[in-house]
Amino acid sequence: MSTLLSSLTTELRRGTLTLAVLSQLRTPKYGYSLVQILEARGIAIDQSTLYPLLRRLEKQELVTSSWDTSESRPRRYYELSEFGTQIYEQLKKEWEETTRELNILLKGEDIIEPD
Repeated sequence: MSTLLSSLTTELRRGTLTLAVLSQLRTPKYGYSLVQILEARGIAIDQSTLYPLLRRLEKQELVTSSWDTSESRPRRYYELSEFGTQIYEQLKKEWEETTRELNILLKGEDIIEPD
C-alpha cells in the first residue's frame, strides 16, 4: 500500500510543484535559492526535479533565463516571461477554484443531489 500511496502522492504533487515554482519567479531567482525558498515554505523539491522543470518551463516560454557572471560563481537566473505571468495568473485562479471545490468535498458537507 505504501508504494501505491507514494505513487499517488507524487502524481498529486507534480502539478502543484509547477504552480509553486511559477509563483516564486515573479522576480529573478537562481535554482538553489528557489529550492531554499520553497523548502522554507514547506514545499520539498529536489534539485534533480527542479532543474528539468525549469528547462521545461523555459521551453514552453513561461520562463526566461539569463546568466549573471558578475560574481565569482556564475548563476543562471530564472524569471516569469510576460506570457508566463498570464499563465501563472490563470493557473492560480484555477487552483483557488479547484481547492475551494475539493475542500467542500473533503469536508463531507451534504450537497443536495439533483433529482
